[in-house]
Amino acid sequence: MMTGELYKDSDPELVAERRRAQQLVDEFNATRSDAVIKELFGAIGEGSWVMPRFQCDYGYQIRMGSNSFLNYDAILMDCAAITIGDDVSIGPRVQLLTALHPLLDHEARRQRFETAAPITIGNNAWLGGGVIVCAGVTIGDDCVIGAGSVVTRDIPPRVLAVGNPCRVVREL
Repeated sequence: MMTGELYKDSDPELVAERRRAQQLVDEFNATRSDAVIKELFGAIGEGSWVMPRFQCDYGYQIRMGSNSFLNYDAILMDCAAITIGDDVSIGPRVQLLTALHPLLDHEARRQRFETAAPITIGNNAWLGGGVIVCAGVTIGDDCVIGAGSVVTRDIPPRVLAVGNPCRVVREL
C-alpha cells in the first residue's frame, strides 16, 4: 500500500490497523484530546489543532506541520502519506483522498484491489469548506483553494484556484 502497488483493503493487517485508528478517532471525537491526535498522527506540529468530527483510515500516514488547523468533519483517507505544511487552514468537510481504484482492470476492481498516491499541501495554504483533494495531488505554498473545489491535479504556489475540476484563476 505504502509503495503505490496494488493491495486489498481486506488484508488482515490493514483491517487491524484501521480498527486501531477507528478506536482512537472515536476517542478523539468524544474528547477532543490533543494527546489522542498525537498518538494517531504520524506527526503534528506545535500550535496545530483538529476539530471533531474527524475521520481517517490509519492516522500514522498523516503529518501536519506547526500552527495548522483542520476544521469540522474532515475526512483524510490516508492509504498513502498526507503531508500538511505549516500555517495551513483547512475548512469544514474537506476530504483528502489518497485511495485509487483500478480504472481499466474491471476484475481487479471487482476483487477490491486498490492503490494509493500521496497528497501534499504546502505551507500557508488555505482550503475552503468542502474541498476535495484527489490522490497524488500537490498544492503549492501560499495557495487558496475555493470552497467546493475538486482538486484533480497539482496546483502551483501562490495562486487562487477554484472549481470542478479545480483551475487556477489568478496569481496571489
